[in-house]
Amino acid sequence: MIEHSHLKIIQALHTNGTLTEAANALCLSQPALSHQIGYLEKKLNIPLWERDGRSLRLTQAGKLLLEVANQVLPVLSQAEKTLEAYSEGRQGILRIGVECYPCFEWLTGMIGQFMREMPEIDIDIVQKFQFTGLEGLLNHHIDVLITPDIVKKESIIYEILAEYQLVLLISADHPLAGIQYLTPEHLSKENLLTFPVPLERLDILTHFMAPAQLEPKKLKPIESLEIMLQMTALNRGVCVLPEWLADIKTQNLGLRKIRISKQGLYQKLLLAMREPDKIIPYIRKFIAVGQKIAQNSPL
Repeated sequence: MIEHSHLKIIQALHTNGTLTEAANALCLSQPALSHQIGYLEKKLNIPLWERDGRSLRLTQAGKLLLEVANQVLPVLSQAEKTLEAYSEGRQGILRIGVECYPCFEWLTGMIGQFMREMPEIDIDIVQKFQFTGLEGLLNHHIDVLITPDIVKKESIIYEILAEYQLVLLISADHPLAGIQYLTPEHLSKENLLTFPVPLERLDILTHFMAPAQLEPKKLKPIESLEIMLQMTALNRGVCVLPEWLADIKTQNLGLRKIRISKQGLYQKLLLAMREPDKIIPYIRKFIAVGQKIAQNSPL
């Protein structure tokens, strides 16, 4: 069987021209190289070189083997580099699941920095799942899931990426524009514009309205954030967003931010992953970059 070392020998002999120089290039002694050449020719039962004075000249069989070496050795070299990169966490594919609109906006703000720091990592973004994002993670359709919710599952762990405050957005001339903070009684008289997600995933309902045993006057799901903000600006309803997202999206709309309760309503952005994957270097890097950006920004 032709081995990797045999291909390197024939390439070195062709490149260097003499046995002495080829031995030096391969960090071998001349007798050791001569022995390997004799072993290879005996194994293949055909001469690969013939002497031409002090030089070696390839036979027809040797030229064929050289062509194979020139094709195979670069492929093997690249494969070795790639495997080394995999082992060091410098190369791979990170499939990121995104489960909410703010999650996608947050990812948009940090993914460029991650790709600059990990240029050999390919990125796939998955926003739509056949069932749920968590099932996509459990079924290995994605590697990590950005989500605001913790759902306890065996073998799934969570890391906090960012913590931020939720705020109510209203038009500048809305009747609530003068209040210092929102109460459940205030919101019970308003039409609340929301993203189309299950009600149990809306913190404004589960952590703010439900404890007071109240509900908004009406819930209206809206697919588009831009349309939601336009409707809010026109007094067609009010909406709740992370404060950092509200600051980005409402600069020219004349909307006002209202604190939700005297203490404020806070939320965490989480990264869910399979427990064995927590040691993968590029996943650790993704978490570190996300947390660093959150610390240095007004999230």
